[in-house]
Amino acid sequence: MTDVSVVIVNYGTADLVIEGVASILAAHQGGRSVDVHVVDNGSPGDDAERLSAAAAELGWGDRVRLYLERENHGFGRGNNVVLHALSASGVPPRYVFLLNPDARLGNEAVDILASFLDDHADAIAAGPALLRPDGAAVSAAFRFPDAGSEFVGTAANKVVSRMFPRKAVALPPETGQQPVDWITGAAFMVRFAALEQVGFFDPDFFLYFEETELMWRLNRSGRAVWHVPEAHVVHIAGAATGMKGGQHVRRIKPGYWYDSWRLYHVKTRGTGAARLAAMLHVAGSTINLGFNGLRGKPSSVPDRFFPDFWRHVLQPLFLGDPLLARPDGQNVKARSA
Repeated sequence: MTDVSVVIVNYGTADLVIEGVASILAAHQGGRSVDVHVVDNGSPGDDAERLSAAAAELGWGDRVRLYLERENHGFGRGNNVVLHALSASGVPPRYVFLLNPDARLGNEAVDILASFLDDHADAIAAGPALLRPDGAAVSAAFRFPDAGSEFVGTAANKVVSRMFPRKAVALPPETGQQPVDWITGAAFMVRFAALEQVGFFDPDFFLYFEETELMWRLNRSGRAVWHVPEAHVVHIAGAATGMKGGQHVRRIKPGYWYDSWRLYHVKTRGTGAARLAAMLHVAGSTINLGFNGLRGKPSSVPDRFFPDFWRHVLQPLFLGDPLLARPDGQNVKARSA
């Protein structure tokens, strides 16, 4: 049995993936057996060819398996390609370590996280500290979003934030080793048997919130998700998704971000709670726009927010099917949670 299988899903970031694979193969791993699975998610351009060439030129051999997909499955379903293959193999690994394509190991993170899970039977998953390339730490542990956090987060107002300090979703970068609601989707390790038991990633999500919803289900299994900052992963935030600091670099969030937002709230807390979260999200955004407008400063509310939120969130929640999903840009009926 393999100790740890590392899974990387690529879309248009082949050079970064090659760096990430190199960081894994160069690590000592504490003597553990570690293999790597790289999915090319139907990338545009020549990513598939470049990854295949790297496998041959760098001598990856049987340590790295490539999955050259013809379509972009999105993040969760891209990972599911490997997870289902590992399950079908009959000899799945003890642990899987999911690593973003724009991330690489900063130390012996795989061994540190695996050792932590070895020593803590109550832990179901563990995530590392996230570092920027300049070495600065960023938030890697979080509270689950709810209606209150939607209002506080979208209002982006210091007075409101001070009134509700426990409604901040992101925990401080200096958060120590402890159980948390969820850990960064950029890099985390989970027990394969537990992941298989909860059903892997929900395929209704195309991109965003899929790891948060997954960890909601993992938490509900009765074992804890842990933040283990002794493990380090270097992350070039936004290289793979176009998002930085929670905002899309084009100032317009893609439609599937809103779809995933709605699906997360409906699947985790129900339609009534999702409707309340949506109303408070709009209220917070309105405060954000009004307050910053009065001060003559730019707002953090995305461009086209109101029409996009209406189409992807409010219409399905109040006038249609709350579990409507558009995983590939088309209208597809989502399965129930």
